[in-house]
Amino acid sequence: MADTRRKNRCSFCGRTEDEVGFLITGMNGFICDSCAVQAYEITQEAKKASQKGKNRLNLDELPKPAEIKAFLDQYVIGQDDAKRHLAVSVYNHYKRLLQQDQGDDVEIEKSNIIMVGSTGTGKTLLARTIAKMLHVPFTIVDATVLTEAGYVGEDIESILTRLLQVADYNVADAEQGIVFIDEIDKIARKGDNPSITRDVSGEGVQQGLLKLLEGSVVNVPPQGGRKHPEQKMIPVNTKNILFICGGAFDGIEKKIAQRLNAHVVGYNAVRNTAAIDKKNLMQYIAPQDLKAFGLIPEIIGRLPILTYLNPLDRTALRAILTEPKNSIIRQYVKLLEMDHVKLTFEDAVFEYIVDKAIEYKLGARGLRSIVEAIMMDVMFDLPSQHADSFVVTLDYAKKQLEKANLARLQSV
Repeated sequence: MADTRRKNRCSFCGRTEDEVGFLITGMNGFICDSCAVQAYEITQEAKKASQKGKNRLNLDELPKPAEIKAFLDQYVIGQDDAKRHLAVSVYNHYKRLLQQDQGDDVEIEKSNIIMVGSTGTGKTLLARTIAKMLHVPFTIVDATVLTEAGYVGEDIESILTRLLQVADYNVADAEQGIVFIDEIDKIARKGDNPSITRDVSGEGVQQGLLKLLEGSVVNVPPQGGRKHPEQKMIPVNTKNILFICGGAFDGIEKKIAQRLNAHVVGYNAVRNTAAIDKKNLMQYIAPQDLKAFGLIPEIIGRLPILTYLNPLDRTALRAILTEPKNSIIRQYVKLLEMDHVKLTFEDAVFEYIVDKAIEYKLGARGLRSIVEAIMMDVMFDLPSQHADSFVVTLDYAKKQLEKANLARLQSV
């Protein structure tokens, strides 16, 4: 009995040090490992409960559309029309959530967006950038992997699984989130002709997306439906989830041109044709062009805001190289700065990179691949050479790019 009294006890549960894994010693007492775990869990639950009240949206604290656009301007060059549409839609989404908390009679419907623009114009970059300043869960999903239920690929419900994961499986937060569906054009209907092969990644996926876009309660598998069929489903109401869709819609310019020419008949034909900017037909895009491309009318109706991204001209490409906060050049300067190397570029190198990007017709992505090819040997050699500085000259850039292209030709 005397030995038991001398043993240290947990000040919370009263068990001795022999009955627990270990004791943590404090100033005037002890706590065992199991009580410490329980205390942590209680603390986390209390934090979540208190944060729910603090995170409630306040109209005065919401970023205004002009502020959202100004934030996007720091990272994305040009594309003012798309930025304005995106900023207004996100701001209205916030206000819509606030209006529902107030219990107003007027019910504001959500305005899902679809952004159309050729590859490398900044659709995904806009989505990733705006996610940095949002106070609601935000996720980016790729439509190319989606298929109808029962086929190889991912179910439509996996979109909401990603949103749940971002929201830490808090259903209430996820139901107020924003989803960016990239490559929406890849689920376009392949054609009107009947085929012996079923179009499981086209129109069928569009039909499945309808219930998500319009707002309904969807049973979501928390870990993905096909790998864990026995798991318990989580019901998620998509009524308050804002959907932003983006796609390149490669070849839709032909549909736009056909529609514009169809309206030009008679005496005014020459004058109206001259007024059309043939280099940027995307600015004339209309819902009927999306329908002609292969999106079903029901999907188009649930994406009421249609905006476009301009093709990047020489001036925009030159600005993208150096001006944004996370520009490609600044990234390489930072990488070598971590190795105590000061990296500088001749101005002529920037012009050369832009020329090549225009030649390759890959938009901003082309800039990245060209700079990667030029900088590969520098990034490999300099960390070992303990150099203080390095200047990328025009001759060096040309030599490195020619070397990279020759290597690719030899490997073909």
